[in-house]
Amino acid sequence: MKSAVISKERMYEVVRGPIITEKATLGSEHNQVTFRVAIDANKNEIKTAIEGLFDVKVRAVNTSRMKGKVKRWRGRLGKRVATKKAMVTLEEGQSLDISTGI
Repeated sequence: MKSAVISKERMYEVVRGPIITEKATLGSEHNQVTFRVAIDANKNEIKTAIEGLFDVKVRAVNTSRMKGKVKRWRGRLGKRVATKKAMVTLEEGQSLDISTGI
């Protein structure tokens, strides 16, 4: 994967925040960390942003898009926002403490 050159501002736009769920924390056994990312971000941008913000080496990036569901709230229809998440696999020996924040 060729590394993209992006600005510091774009890095903060791409990485929205960590996802801390039971399933996401199971990935830590395989040296994975899960983040919410911008819908328009590609894998190269995500890799560059994680390496730039957290000073770690990324081996692979897997992404998943979740379409916004139509839900009823107090009898009215509403739509949830579509989101994208990235499961980032770090190189051996690298670690990332997401509880400290960006």
